[in-house]
Amino acid sequence: QITPDSLIYRTLLTYEPSPGSNPVIVRSNPAVIPIECHYPRRDNVSSGAIRPTWAPFNSALAAEEKLLFSLRLMNEDWSAERAFTGFQLGDVLNIQAEVGTQSHVPLRLFVDSCVATLSPGAEASPHYAIIDFNGCLVDGRSDATSSAFVTPRPRQDVLRFQIDVFRFAGDPRNLIYITCHLKVTPAEQSPDALNKACSFNKARNTWAPVEGTRDICSCCELGNCGSPA
Repeated sequence: QITPDSLIYRTLLTYEPSPGSNPVIVRSNPAVIPIECHYPRRDNVSSGAIRPTWAPFNSALAAEEKLLFSLRLMNEDWSAERAFTGFQLGDVLNIQAEVGTQSHVPLRLFVDSCVATLSPGAEASPHYAIIDFNGCLVDGRSDATSSAFVTPRPRQDVLRFQIDVFRFAGDPRNLIYITCHLKVTPAEQSPDALNKACSFNKARNTWAPVEGTRDICSCCELGNCGSPA
């Protein structure tokens, strides 16, 4: 039973005495004992003695919490969202990805992919991959660009990156759509080849992660970082 303040479990403990050696007499009576356990709904509870197989109620509730992802164009110092007034070639886009964790366990945000198109939708044609291969900022590999993830992060649930402004060649349209796939992992989980944020360092001619070991970025050069099992 669920009440406004408690989760109540009820059961019956039944005792049936075994027959004695002499079936003519008895020395004990059967008994039925009601047992009632009250658990506060506002706290996780557990018992090392009984080790219940049911999930604590508010743990199950937290698992159903919806995460709120956002992707915003920011001003030069990242202090506020940028008013859309258009861009010129040579400008830099400051893009901030964020997830609202609220009461969720600490999370680390990643940008799995970003695609630029001239019409809505990542599958539209023509299209240009900005981030690909589970977090490789491939636009930074192109000539004459400084596109990269910003390090360090302001928080684990925020990831920033900068993109040099571009347009599609041979097309007069100047409105570009950027569609990104965002995802999270537990903050305590170490970044790996499938969960990373890697930029190309032209001075060193190598890929480097925002956090984690350099080997997780080696697949960016190969153009294949595998897929989740």
